[in-house]
Parts: sequence; C-alpha cells; structure tokens
Amino acid sequence: MDPPFRVANPVIRQSWLELTFLHWHFDPAAVRPLIPPELELDLWEGRAYVGLVPFILDDITLTKAPAVPWLSHFNETNVRTYVRDRHGTRGVWFFSLDAARLAAVIGARVSYALPYYWAKMSVHRQSNRVEYKSVRRHGPSGATHIVVEPGAAIERHSDLEAFLSARWRLYAYRRRCLLRADVEHPRWPLQRARIHTLDESLLTAAGLPRPAGEPLAHFSPGTRVRTGWPYAV
Repeated sequence: MDPPFRVANPVIRQSWLELTFLHWHFDPAAVRPLIPPELELDLWEGRAYVGLVPFILDDITLTKAPAVPWLSHFNETNVRTYVRDRHGTRGVWFFSLDAARLAAVIGARVSYALPYYWAKMSVHRQSNRVEYKSVRRHGPSGATHIVVEPGAAIERHSDLEAFLSARWRLYAYRRRCLLRADVEHPRWPLQRARIHTLDESLLTAAGLPRPAGEPLAHFSPGTRVRTGWPYAV
C-alpha cells in the first residue's frame, strides 16, 4: 500500500535498511493493559499482533540538514503493536525502541516521548543471511540474537501483510497527553524470510507474555522515510 498522504512539514528524514519484521499474534486481553486508555487495539481477525523489528537506521537528520557521520547511522530494534485512536485513525504503538546511539536515545525521548533504550547492537550480512544482535545497556534487561535468510520478493502484498506494514502514524504519551506524529514512506518492498536463529527477551521485558509458536517473518532491503513533528491528538 502506498502512503495515503504526504507529510506537509517533515522535520526528520531517515532511511530504514536491512529490516526484518517478525510478528506474533496475541490474545488482545494480554496486550490491552499495556497501551493508553485513549487508544484501542487494531485487531486482525480478533487477534492483536506484536512486532519485533530490527534494522539499520541511516541518514537520520533534520530534513534540511546534512547527515552527521557516526551520529546519523546506527542500529535499532523496536517492539510494537497496532492501534486506533478515538477517531479511528490507525497507527503504531511502541512498547520499546532500542538504539545504539545514546544521543539518539536522549533526543527521541525528549522530542517524541518515545520509550528508547541505549543498547549495544550489530547487524551483519553474510552471503544470503542477515544477523542481528542486541543487548540493552540500561532499563529493563533485554537482548536479541536473530538470523534470517531473505527469500523471494512479494510482488503483491496480502491483506495481512498490508495491515502489518502499511502504517503512517506513530503514537506516544507524555504527561497524560496522547501524541501523534505522521510518517511517510513508499510502499515497503517485502520479501519472504526464513528464520535460522531467534533468541529474544524484549517482548517479556515490555510486559508481554512469552509468545507461542513461530512468528511471521518478512525482510525488506529498506525505504526512505519522512517524519512530522508530534502533536496532541
């Protein structure tokens, strides 16, 4: 799905590269207590989906500013679910975002009120496999070790794949105020992915029960992203 709008006044540009989507479905009753009362879970066939998404964040800077070496390139992993606000607008709620740059962690917490944590992280691509490693440096302990093998390109997204990947807003919470920021990027170029290694503790660190079964796995080489400033819903 292509973006339904353009962000009129983007403040941040970035690229999300070498990205893997891992999604588990949960009983909504296990997820609902972890999101603000102003939001409702966006369900698929009565199920709540939770994603674990590791990737490389590149060229992140203010829209009209040059990228800064080292600071504008680092690794990130987020844990997320999908929500609607009281107007029915769909978006993403982040349980946590781990990043390998302390300055980025502080900046995102201050500016977007997002629950970032500083972590030691690596992403390596060797032959036909991509390996992600992460160990949180502060906050609730959490770590990941993930190895995936990207497969065939998906020419036409299924309805579920569009539901999980075509998200154009993020929500956050600051001082009892729900915030929203609009996000614009092209349609995700998705590939099927095979999981070779999956060892993670970020979902339970977020307060979720341990997931059951294998997740849905997708890979993307990446996309360009523009993000607007957060504002009160």
